[in-house]
Amino acid sequence: MSALPGRTDALVIGGGVVGASAACHLAEAGVGTVLLERGTLGSGSSGATAHVVRTYFPGDVRTGRLAVRSLAAYHGFAERTGTPLGLRRVGFMVLFTEERQVAEFRRDHAAQRAAGVDVELVSAAEAARHNPLLDERGIVAAAWSPEAYSCDPVAIVRGYAAAAQESGAVLCTDTPVTGIDPDGRVHTPAGSILADTVVCAAGPWSGTVAAMAGVHLPVAPEPIELLLTDPPAEPLTALPMTLHPSSLRIRAWKDRVLVGMGRPGPHESREAWLHRLARQLGTTYPALAGTRLHRGWGGFLDATPDGAALIGRDPSRPFLYAAGFSGQGLCQAPAAGEIVRDLFLGKQPWTDPASLAADRFRADARPPTPAVRKLP
Repeated sequence: MSALPGRTDALVIGGGVVGASAACHLAEAGVGTVLLERGTLGSGSSGATAHVVRTYFPGDVRTGRLAVRSLAAYHGFAERTGTPLGLRRVGFMVLFTEERQVAEFRRDHAAQRAAGVDVELVSAAEAARHNPLLDERGIVAAAWSPEAYSCDPVAIVRGYAAAAQESGAVLCTDTPVTGIDPDGRVHTPAGSILADTVVCAAGPWSGTVAAMAGVHLPVAPEPIELLLTDPPAEPLTALPMTLHPSSLRIRAWKDRVLVGMGRPGPHESREAWLHRLARQLGTTYPALAGTRLHRGWGGFLDATPDGAALIGRDPSRPFLYAAGFSGQGLCQAPAAGEIVRDLFLGKQPWTDPASLAADRFRADARPPTPAVRKLP
């Protein structure tokens, strides 16, 4: 999109929603900013999800707090960037099949509400009213959060990118990073650029990019595949994003149903995984029993050991990072961009970033707060 300049204050690596948010927040603060993207903007994990932003993450208040702030930013996104997102409320529901899961929800509920998350416990019958495909006899209760919206990830990236450029940022696509020198010089096939600070927001490739700079980030690429059903016999009137304890998740997608359930196990063929998924789908949602499943889309997510994001500054060099969102970058990108900006400027962010830093995984660090693997 632009020629590579010789130097910059901040060099953001990664052009997904998180990188575009970071570039926008930095540029708007008057920081000289360059963004490098190996492909096209938003072509990585940003588009490999179910296209939903939400605020409820079971057992993970850290992520919920970031998501609540981010959702508020999305509601004002069009006014700020001139790009409408077309947010449409769909709701998010987590099904409970055991009383133990209900007890865990109750223990977590006060902290979730304190973080601003709108979520409540509903009966099996109420859950079936929210999701009419559900067989309520297979669950004991559910968590219902109305604050979940379908969105267009490309529009989010486009809006942040346009706002960043308007504030003076330089965006370079088709520009992969091939090396990072100790002095902050970053090498690409298009040439080299000297950066005062490198910002790693490279999604699934963040671990590799960080390693080039001599930084260890515990981020690994995790494959994901989402499927589409045939159109149901009865037209869908309303269908929230719904998560089953088996990791089966569904949501309405035009006249079809979007389906996901993890990925094949280490010794499981794709065919066996599809059979297991179809069996669980038919058990949980009898109206979908026997429906054909078609390839939807997929890609790689940036996974961390505890499923929560890494946002922070390396203590030994000018290197910032915002990665490891485990499929939930859409839900956290605005808040993450704010934190990156404040860390660059040496300001105290709106939330204490210590619990998000990569050093929480050091052997001598306090054990991180357990987090449920989050739904892509």
